[in-house]
Amino acid sequence: MGGRAGFLVALTLGLVVTLVVTGCDETAREAGPPAPTPTSATPAPEPPSTSPSEPDPAPRRPLTMAFAGDVHFEGALAGRLDDPASALVSATGTLAAADLAMVNLETSVGSGGRPDPDKRFTFQAPAAALTALAEAGVDVVTMANNHAVDYGAAALPSTFDAIDAAAGADPPLAVVGLGRDVREAFRPAVFDADGTAVAILGASIADADPTADPSGQWAATPSAAGTADAMAPGRLLRAVEKADAGADVVVVYMHWGIQGESCPAGHQRSLAGALVRRGADIVVGSHAHRLQGDGPLDRGYVAYGLGNYVWYTPSSGPVADAGVLTLTVQPPTTPSQRATVTDAAWEPARIGTDGLPAALSGQSAEDFRADLASLRECAGLER
Repeated sequence: MGGRAGFLVALTLGLVVTLVVTGCDETAREAGPPAPTPTSATPAPEPPSTSPSEPDPAPRRPLTMAFAGDVHFEGALAGRLDDPASALVSATGTLAAADLAMVNLETSVGSGGRPDPDKRFTFQAPAAALTALAEAGVDVVTMANNHAVDYGAAALPSTFDAIDAAAGADPPLAVVGLGRDVREAFRPAVFDADGTAVAILGASIADADPTADPSGQWAATPSAAGTADAMAPGRLLRAVEKADAGADVVVVYMHWGIQGESCPAGHQRSLAGALVRRGADIVVGSHAHRLQGDGPLDRGYVAYGLGNYVWYTPSSGPVADAGVLTLTVQPPTTPSQRATVTDAAWEPARIGTDGLPAALSGQSAEDFRADLASLRECAGLER
């Protein structure tokens, strides 16, 4: 699984993967901490030191974080869950090689319930889907999307049973963006990497897409289970700010954009900027079923659209373009610093008729990278 390069997730080694149990406080003030009060007092001079000055803290080792797009287990992919231990292993080497790996799980999970009659497409996978992802090297998935509750509230008890079991399995898998109430839905997953705390949140604004199936009806509330809905972004921004106060690296995986569009919509660009200002170091997303531009944004890094990754789709055209984005992140050395993305590398891939991504090489890979350059331009990003 992700983290074989030293990321601290193996419970058998006495290390920790936990879901933070401190929820987001709805009444928290949106303003940041007050500025220090200036003073005219002159401090008394300190006596000369008789010992050498303390050296600056040593930099912590860089982390690699790998991200891919939408995953489900429909059509030709359903039979792969007969053997979850090997279902996706052949397609996820780059994810597994990273310290931490994440995808969007675009399906309801569990059993029971009925397909939503108001939706054109409804997806449901057994709990084995979570096992397959963990075995393939994925450390955390977001379920903040417009398919997580495709089979209604009646299926959610089995969903949460599966999530709880996955968190305690070996290898473990964390799920964000879905909860028994709104606090749990916005609760980040927190990982410890050699002393570097990484907090990861998931949220959805898929309802901003007029072409999408309805999803806001399944937004979590103080008394009802559902997804982390950020159409009104205040709670998400406060959750990011709170995560930033206790973590060295903050990641937000958004479900946003307009289906079929390769350039990010205005709501993506404005929210990405707000998330970075509140403390997100990395913002990634999916929903458009197309790749969208990636690059530095202020003091953070954004990848607006990661496209599909494990998906029934034709083996040609933009919907089949896939890949893994691996970011190298330098953790901060002091509390006043922020994490920095020092390198970004794409593994170009294309989804085949079996629904799995296959790495590209030669001219196909060069064409993929040329497309990425044009996508950055329409996203207003540079490398």
